[in-house]
Amino acid sequence: MDVRLDGKVALVTGASKGIGLAIATEMAASGAQVMLSSRKPEALAAASDGIDGDTAWFAANAGDADAAAACVAATIERFGRLDVLVNNAATNPYAGPMLGIDRPRFDKTVEVNLHGPIAWSREAWNQAFEAAGGTILNVSSIGGLSIEPTIGVYNTTKAALIHVTKQLAAELAPSVRVNAVLPGLVKTDMARALWERDEERIAAHVPLHRLGEPEDIARAATFMCSDHASWITGTTLVVDGGMLLR
Repeated sequence: MDVRLDGKVALVTGASKGIGLAIATEMAASGAQVMLSSRKPEALAAASDGIDGDTAWFAANAGDADAAAACVAATIERFGRLDVLVNNAATNPYAGPMLGIDRPRFDKTVEVNLHGPIAWSREAWNQAFEAAGGTILNVSSIGGLSIEPTIGVYNTTKAALIHVTKQLAAELAPSVRVNAVLPGLVKTDMARALWERDEERIAAHVPLHRLGEPEDIARAATFMCSDHASWITGTTLVVDGGMLLR
């Protein structure tokens, strides 16, 4: 299967590193023009320069609705259209029991992980998708389907994002498809504390005997945003090496 995004324009949040960068790179390799967004201009510039393809970047806080509006507008100004929105940006400022989190870190997690995808989706709809259609892909997590001892608040936002995906898929059909990809434990900087010290032992308990790489998620994401998935909406694609089987 030759998965292509020729003629498409994609906007990827949280795209300066990790899964977001891998998605932006894979989509560019598949023929899309790609706008990368995250908070830090220097990291974005380096990421964009390292991709072989037609890319640009725009610094924006994923939890800021005004920044989302500006970034979507900049994407359309730069490339003339917007066809694909990937809501990848996420944060996890707290690790510990759910009842131990303070209000500022709780609000920050909800702002970026839940309000952010809704705000970016709204801007994509208002500025592009209502008139021309499009595709939204939310990067959730298998944590939204499971219980873990130290990242309960983060996982709660990811569970809510799964429901947001289904709700928007129903509301925006038939012109817009909305799906989610649910990564398992992937070797990114954000998840480093979960895997770096004990990678071999953790991998041994994964049915496919390895942890995920950002590229594993990127290939799945590109497929879900391509015409090969044109009859798929409101669904969640688990990409976890079988971790949920344990």
